[in-house]
Amino acid sequence: MYSSVREIRTRLLSLLVRAFVFVLLLSLFFFLSIVSYFLTSQTSPIPMPFTGAIKGYYIGHGNWDGVETVFDTIDELSSLETLLLDKDHRIVLDRDSDPVSTAGSTYELKPSDFALDLEMGGQKIGLLVITSLSPWSRLGIARAVIFPVALISLLLSVFLVIVATVLVRRFVNPLADLIYAAREVTNGKLNTRISSEGPQDMRSLSESFNEMTASLERNDRERRDLLADIAHELRTPLSVIRGRLEGIVDGIYSADGSQVSLALEQTYLLERLVDDLRLLTLAETRQLHFEKKSVDLVHLSQHTIDMFFAEAQEKNMSLALENGNGNCTVELDPQRMEQVIGNLIGNSLRYIPDGSKIWLTFEETSDKVKLFVNDNGPGVAEDELPYLFDRFWRKDKSRTRSAGGTGLGLAIAKQLVEAQGGSIHACNLSEGGFQVVIEFKKK
Repeated sequence: MYSSVREIRTRLLSLLVRAFVFVLLLSLFFFLSIVSYFLTSQTSPIPMPFTGAIKGYYIGHGNWDGVETVFDTIDELSSLETLLLDKDHRIVLDRDSDPVSTAGSTYELKPSDFALDLEMGGQKIGLLVITSLSPWSRLGIARAVIFPVALISLLLSVFLVIVATVLVRRFVNPLADLIYAAREVTNGKLNTRISSEGPQDMRSLSESFNEMTASLERNDRERRDLLADIAHELRTPLSVIRGRLEGIVDGIYSADGSQVSLALEQTYLLERLVDDLRLLTLAETRQLHFEKKSVDLVHLSQHTIDMFFAEAQEKNMSLALENGNGNCTVELDPQRMEQVIGNLIGNSLRYIPDGSKIWLTFEETSDKVKLFVNDNGPGVAEDELPYLFDRFWRKDKSRTRSAGGTGLGLAIAKQLVEAQGGSIHACNLSEGGFQVVIEFKKK
């Protein structure tokens, strides 16, 4: 693992270094371009420090008379042949070793001349011309400006290298771990996790990745469990059907109505299981069609209770609707909701002892309606409550299919409720017993 992560880190680091070097080279190119332009242009775009003293003289005196005293104090110009022109390019001062013309005459700039504009308040007051200036001499003149800029650029480059190194370590390492972990997940290792390191965004990305892989691992485990559960649930009725039919064929059982009825009963169980699986799948994928309309939950619950009343009497159980007053009308599919309530009542009838009590109550607010399905049975262990709405979960794992149902009733109820915009949860009653709460928003 370490070598693979190291390889990814090296590749990312190499990519960032190349990008950083490219930026440095590009900056160097622009810097050299500016210097080259300065060295080759006839008129400098860069003001020189010593031009300030010359302009200051003009500002103080209002003219160029006696300006040669200023030139004697400027070391940079002591060894150079210079001309001072006024704004109309007339010669004010000629410090050329071989004077080209007399004071007051107009001077035409030559290609070899290097000129510096002298301005005051945005107005041109003169021109300082350095004649026969070589590129190396120009560079010497400009060092007062270019050298500080180059030094600052170098210091900034060193600073950027240090900062970039820190940032690279903070970003490259977590990113390399993330890339490697993504490859591991692609290869089927869904238990892969990465540590949360680096800045906030990288930590958020790492946490999101871990949540994603945990969800994928959970879904994969549920998929395998579902396949195993389906195979287990189908095996029992199929074994019974096969055993009965083989017994009839071998003459062990007589081919009368009782034996055929036993096999037929198992086919009904198979059909119910397949129908429940199909309904659950459609509900989970939100492909189930709902015909919503305004439904009075109180009336719907009473109708469902009436359907289970005979079964409750056979088990000497009390099944009733309490406090069914108020406006409990919501928008939902009555057939699907009747199936939900029926699954919950049937679940209670199946698991609580004979002689127990089942009752339904309602709670109404300004914007919500709650339906409570309660019983006074033994309840459910607290550690099993989170699994109540899972597929094929049964309170009593030893129950047979005929006694324990398909194990899909609560899972189907949950999907049908949530698909219609409601919520459902279960809990144990403080006084003993079990309660399922269904909540819908009023339209």
